[in-house]
Amino acid sequence: MVNTAVTLSGLTLDNPVIPASGTFGFGYEFADWYDINVLGSISCKGTTKEPRFGNPTPRIAECSEGLINSVGLQNPGVDKVISDELPKLAKVYSKPIIANVSGFSIDEYAYTCARMDEQPQVGILEVNVSCPNVHNGGMSFGTSPESAAAVTKAVKAVTKKPVYIKLSPNVTDIVSIAKACEDAGADGISLINTLLGMRIDLKTRKPVIANKMGGFSGPAIFPVAVRMVYQVYEAVKIPIIGMGGVSSARDVIEMMLAGATAVQVGAANLIDPCACRKMINDLPEVMEQLGIENLTDIIGGSHNG
Repeated sequence: MVNTAVTLSGLTLDNPVIPASGTFGFGYEFADWYDINVLGSISCKGTTKEPRFGNPTPRIAECSEGLINSVGLQNPGVDKVISDELPKLAKVYSKPIIANVSGFSIDEYAYTCARMDEQPQVGILEVNVSCPNVHNGGMSFGTSPESAAAVTKAVKAVTKKPVYIKLSPNVTDIVSIAKACEDAGADGISLINTLLGMRIDLKTRKPVIANKMGGFSGPAIFPVAVRMVYQVYEAVKIPIIGMGGVSSARDVIEMMLAGATAVQVGAANLIDPCACRKMINDLPEVMEQLGIENLTDIIGGSHNG
């Protein structure tokens, strides 16, 4: 009998598979498809202090082996998330969740994280300093060690629960940023968010999406994600949640070998709403095929020897 359980900052997950923020709504929307309690956890839709309509449409473009999105953190704001969305999720999901938070100033990050930290459902705060789809916020805080550390310190000062900083791959040196977050008190790192990409319509000769550029996700970015998780694992001592193009149980294993303790699944949910359930169901068989008894034994396994 194989053991799929993993532990993130004292929080035990039945398995390491977590739907990534922005690809799974607030979670309850998927309860019509299957019992979402099979999930290790859920990283809920990114939440900001104030409501956001998001970017103008069109804001989705298909690509080979992936897609580009520029949704722009559409959400009802932290007050409505707490009063409306989280109670709906609590009716269908009984495990601790990951609250994904973004902001347009350090004060906004701190305020929203403090509010979410008070919610009993929240087990981990995931601070998004990596969204490429908004102006003057998100990724602008994650492109330098200093700014990422400043957000980390501000959030840690007003929260009690574990804080994971979600990093952008759209940087020259992701390792130095991860290390700065660890030094500033981060309890964990989430990586990677989407790569910056665009498509051009051959007939109109203009960008396909209204924002011109957006976040590129899907299977094509998986090797980049594995590489960055591998590099960050060698530099920090805190847990890593790996993500970026994860599409199968074998991808989960590979990401964990690179150094991830848990794995988030993003674009695959937009292709198949049951993608996470399938990976969870496939995990034990894949583990048996590879001679793995406990998933925790393989975390960072590719660094040995």
